Amino acid sequence: MKYVSTIIISVFIIAISCSNSEQQAEDVKLNDYMDTVSYSVGVDIGKSFRYQEMDINPKVLAKGLEDAFSEKEIELTEEEVQLTLGKFRQEFQQKQREVAQRKAQEAAAAEQSYLVASSQKEGVVSLPSGLQYKVVRPGDGPSPLKTDKVKVHYRGTLTDGTVFDSSYDRGQPISFNVSGVIKGWTEALLLMQVGAKWELTIPSGLGYGARGGGAKIPPNSTLLFEVELLEIE
Repeated sequence: MKYVSTIIISVFIIAISCSNSEQQAEDVKLNDYMDTVSYSVGVDIGKSFRYQEMDINPKVLAKGLEDAFSEKEIELTEEEVQLTLGKFRQEFQQKQREVAQRKAQEAAAAEQSYLVASSQKEGVVSLPSGLQYKVVRPGDGPSPLKTDKVKVHYRGTLTDGTVFDSSYDRGQPISFNVSGVIKGWTEALLLMQVGAKWELTIPSGLGYGARGGGAKIPPNSTLLFEVELLEIE
């Protein structure tokens, strides 16, 4: 797995600046650039372990690092090390599957609760697909076809209010094919008229689903959009 290689590489980066094998972690000071690099890598590894819910003892990990780098006598044979890592890899993969399943179930429950509450707000229309919209400003122009290209202004946020994308912030509208965006957008655009401004609530199944949308959109996210349909190009 990639995590094994990442850990090994990171461990050797940390080891570059280990000059005192007896020094305790709590006494370490960031005296130079490599100290800062080493500490930063350690923080990154620690966050990764915590996020992935890996039950690693950081003090024992540090001892293994120091013993290997300082060429001390290792407390396990190479065969024992490989067998242990192989077993842990299998356990880790299974745990990751269980964690992913649990998080997906939690996200689905949270999304359902959010959508129910949203559907009860004044002016919100719920469609059979799960898409919800509210007309902020009606349009008076034509509606686009699926084969059309449109120009829009928009702002996208998560349910916690985090803005993940905004043409308003960039100060420039964007053009794209109606069929070239997420399903929730396509469905809404086909119903809008030029000049309209809508608020959309897009369930994850009509958005980026379980894969998420890069670093800014977590898996199974409900997406909120303000959309202005400016013109059909």
